[in-house]
Amino acid sequence: ENMHSFQLLCSLLLCNALVVINCAICTQKKLINQSIIFSIGWGDEIEWVQTYEEALTRSRNSKKPLMVIHHLEECPYSQALKKAFVSSPEIQKMAQEDFIMLNLVHSSTDDNMAPDGHYVPRILFVDPSMTVRADLTGKYKNRMYAYEPADISNCEDVINSVGHSS
Repeated sequence: ENMHSFQLLCSLLLCNALVVINCAICTQKKLINQSIIFSIGWGDEIEWVQTYEEALTRSRNSKKPLMVIHHLEECPYSQALKKAFVSSPEIQKMAQEDFIMLNLVHSSTDDNMAPDGHYVPRILFVDPSMTVRADLTGKYKNRMYAYEPADISNCEDVINSVGHSS
């Protein structure tokens, strides 16, 4: 009878372990699927956060800077920048490894995220101390945080400077 009880106990433990493993796999798949949903086509291999508040917390805790991409789905300039962003292996790699990533199709409530207006597309950086890096700008004086596909190498320089300054 003890042997039967032992076998039953082992069977129950094995079943429980399989349920736990399956739940962990499902949770991981769910997180991967959520990240793809949050990428909105900006890079499915990148781990995207959902909200500005979550991004700030993750940036502070990980000591990684935050990159915030403001865009609109129906904006042709946003779509062109997205295509250039996705097709640059260097930017995709930096986004995956060196930054907390957030893309917003709506404006943040933080006025610091629109230092020169609420135009799109624009990219701003926040360092882990939660300071918006207003000094990191593109080449346009009237839209200081705008980047166009042709500016992708300049964008890489800016990303490099913020990614390695922390």
